[in-house]
Amino acid sequence: MSDEQNKKDGKNPNNQINIELSEETAEGVYANLAMIAHSSSEFVIDFIRLMPGVPKAKVKSRIVITPEHAKRLLGALKDNIQKYEATFGEVKQSEEVPKFPMNFGGTMGEA
Repeated sequence: MSDEQNKKDGKNPNNQINIELSEETAEGVYANLAMIAHSSSEFVIDFIRLMPGVPKAKVKSRIVITPEHAKRLLGALKDNIQKYEATFGEVKQSEEVPKFPMNFGGTMGEA
C-alpha cells in the first residue's frame, strides 16, 4: 500500500502515533498525593492535592487504566526513575508517612 493510500485510510506507515497536547493540558495539574484502587478489569488512580490547614483534600484528576497498561506504567516509571537518579542522584524516601507542615516551611500569612 502506498504512503498516500495509508494517509487516506488514517494509517501511519511508520507505526507512529500523533499525539495532540492542548495548551491547557500542557500546563499540568499539581498533585502531592495519589491513591490507587483496582478491580479485576481496571486500575483507578486518583491524583490529589492536599493543602496545609485544609481538612478536605481534592481529587484533581482520575485516571482509569487496564491492568496491562498499569504494568506498562510501572515499567515506564521504573525506567524514568533510574534515568533521573543517574543524572541527579538517588531519590531519598523515608518509611514514615509524609507530614505536611501547616505553612509548608514558609512564613504564615495574615489576611
